[in-house]
Amino acid sequence: MNAKPPSSRGAKPVQVKKSKGRTVSSQRWLQRQLNDPYVRAAKTKGYRSRAAFKLIELDDKFHFLKKGLRVLDLGAAPGGWSQIAVQRIGETGKLVATDILEMEPIPGATIVIADFLDNETPDRIKQALGGNADVVLSDMAAPTTGHRATDHIRTIALLEAGLQLAEEVLAPGGTFVGKVFQGGASGELLQKLKKHFSSVKHVKPPASRAESVELYLVAQGFRAENI
Repeated sequence: MNAKPPSSRGAKPVQVKKSKGRTVSSQRWLQRQLNDPYVRAAKTKGYRSRAAFKLIELDDKFHFLKKGLRVLDLGAAPGGWSQIAVQRIGETGKLVATDILEMEPIPGATIVIADFLDNETPDRIKQALGGNADVVLSDMAAPTTGHRATDHIRTIALLEAGLQLAEEVLAPGGTFVGKVFQGGASGELLQKLKKHFSSVKHVKPPASRAESVELYLVAQGFRAENI
């Protein structure tokens, strides 16, 4: 399933009328959402979020989701990435979606409601997967403050926590995909990643909005012996 970026050609732009109860920023957000081709395509295809297209584009480029693999989706709610992962690993694969928030069921996925920072969570995940994970996905980002440097530091901290869990559950040769902000992984973290993975790339998929500072880190070829 290769995905071409949804086209807005032929679609009539939606104009949002001013409302006394709506701020200028919320009005702009609503207008952007209503005119976003990825938002429209997500609704058409039944995806829970436009972020589903980011995973499609990342996997089309790096080919880390294959039939029969065991996949862990960290911070999975509302489930857009899990929907795509389930499709790509097929019935012979295993997808475990974990979040501290309750989630609606996803056909083909096992949902584990847990704080991934808890000490017992890795064992719960391995039990749910039936073994170690081949792929660990994380589209998590800390709530934004509007201050880019602060947001970057907080999201990197979340990425590091996700990576630490990935190191506990990944099988040799496995893949870790996580969100960072503009500037990418810090030098120290990047060195750690290069020690533990044979390939580390930063990429901005087309589905990431042009004005967004998010990037994705794709680390492949996990070296368990270096942990």
